[in-house]
Amino acid sequence: MVSDTVELLKNQIPLEQETLVLPEDAANGLVLVDIINGFCTVGAGNLAPREPNRQISGMINESARLARLFCEKNLPIMVFLDTHHPNKPEEPYPPHCLAGTDESNLVPALQWLEDEANVTIRRKDCFDGYLGSVEEDGSNVFVDWVKKNKIKTLLVVGICTDICVLDFVCSTMSAKNRGFLKPLEDVVVYSHACATFDVPLEVARNTKGGLAHPQEFMHHVGLYMAKERGAKIANQVCFAAAEKLESKASV
Repeated sequence: MVSDTVELLKNQIPLEQETLVLPEDAANGLVLVDIINGFCTVGAGNLAPREPNRQISGMINESARLARLFCEKNLPIMVFLDTHHPNKPEEPYPPHCLAGTDESNLVPALQWLEDEANVTIRRKDCFDGYLGSVEEDGSNVFVDWVKKNKIKTLLVVGICTDICVLDFVCSTMSAKNRGFLKPLEDVVVYSHACATFDVPLEVARNTKGGLAHPQEFMHHVGLYMAKERGAKIANQVCFAAAEKLESKASV
């Protein structure tokens, strides 16, 4: 039944995806959103998966692969880590990823990023990494990172597709359109390196305050809404030398 509904949804709001070819000599940046234990590691917390999940595992593997490529090429990476204070709840969700707990730390497959010189780590206390980058003096760590590295293409991956990833993309697109993020030109969400959580309707009905959240359905909706905001959606990402791109363009 759920799979039939997902197929109906995809037929009614089809999502065109593309191959993203990143020139090796261009200013590309990678943003990893909340790939932390509290959202990805089985049994790690209130919002962690209760059992192994293929979509989440695939997201981690693809994100780690891309992060390795960016580090090999010494390209800038920003990592957002959802980190909350106990006295500041984030409705409608139960306490999660509290500061000082392992829930708010990177999953084991990505912990090596903490030692990489090209990586900027930002702990945020809200859904939206853009807003979560605002300092008390009004400056914005993410905005400064884009400008400092002269990023033209921003690749976004992580969890949850329809919540933290989408909120960050929406704010970033609005800021770009207002001219706050020059020289940024393109924001690209890589679908295979994004994931969301799964709460079937029958589970939500038996959980106080629970909201149904079918995984495949909401993943598709999150990607579709990101595209509605002006982001590009890619189902394949690769690097290519500038001369190869020029030869393809001339064919």
